[in-house]
Amino acid sequence: MNKTALVTGATSGIGKATAQILAKNGYHVVLCGRREDRLLELKNELSVFTEVHTLSFDVRDKQAAFESINSLPATFSRIDVLINNAGNAHGLDSIQNGNLEDWDAMIDINVKGLLYVSKAIIPKMIERKSGHIINIGSIAGKEVYPNGNVYCASKHAVDALNQAMRIDLNPYGIRVGAIHPGAVQTEFSDVRFKGDLNRAASVYNGFEPLRAEDIADIIHFVVSRPYHVNIADLLVLPTAQASATIMNKS
Repeated sequence: MNKTALVTGATSGIGKATAQILAKNGYHVVLCGRREDRLLELKNELSVFTEVHTLSFDVRDKQAAFESINSLPATFSRIDVLINNAGNAHGLDSIQNGNLEDWDAMIDINVKGLLYVSKAIIPKMIERKSGHIINIGSIAGKEVYPNGNVYCASKHAVDALNQAMRIDLNPYGIRVGAIHPGAVQTEFSDVRFKGDLNRAASVYNGFEPLRAEDIADIIHFVVSRPYHVNIADLLVLPTAQASATIMNKS
C-alpha cells in the first residue's frame, strides 16, 4: 500500500521540493498551502506520478486547519508521514525595534500553526500506533544571532516541540524528527525583507547556499529508513557556513 504524506507550505521552497520527491517515489501526497493557484499547478505536475489532493488553508487559522484536515476523503485520510514545513521569518529588527505584527506572524505560523496541524493528525497515528512526523526547524533553533530574536525564539520552540513530541509519542511507535537547515536559497529571504528582492538576493552572494532540493532529498532519506531507525535531529549547512553568523564568502 502506498504511504500518504501531508506537506504544509507546499507551494514553494522546501515544501514544494519535498512534495515532488515524495510523489516521484510513490507516496500519495496531500499538498497544503495558502496559494490555491500554486497548489493546483503543483497537483497537475505531480498527478502523473501519484495520487494528489490539495488543501488550501493558513496554518495559523486554527478552525481552518482542523476543518481542512478533517475534510480529507477516505483515500487520503490515513496520514503516514507529516511534514511540518510551513514557516516564515518577518523582518530583521532588534528586539527594541521589533514590529508587533511581525512577531505575531512568526509565532502564529512557526509555532501555533505547527501545533494545530499536528494536533489534527496525531490522534489517528496514535490509533494505528504508527506514523512519522518531520518538523522543519532552522539553525536559528540552535543558535541566537543578532536581530534574530523572535524568529530564533520561534525556531527554538520548534526544536523543543520536536523533542517533546518524540517523548510523548514514543509509547505509540510514532517516529519524530527534525531537520534544521542553514542558509537555503528559497523565497525565505524575499519574505523576511518584505519584497526587497535586491537585499534578499544579497544574502546568498559570495557562496553556494543549500537548495530546497538538497533538504527535500534528505527528508526523503529520513522517512524511507527502516521502521526501527528514527533520525531524531539533523543540522544541515552549506559547506561555506560554519554557524549562523560565520560564512566563508569569496
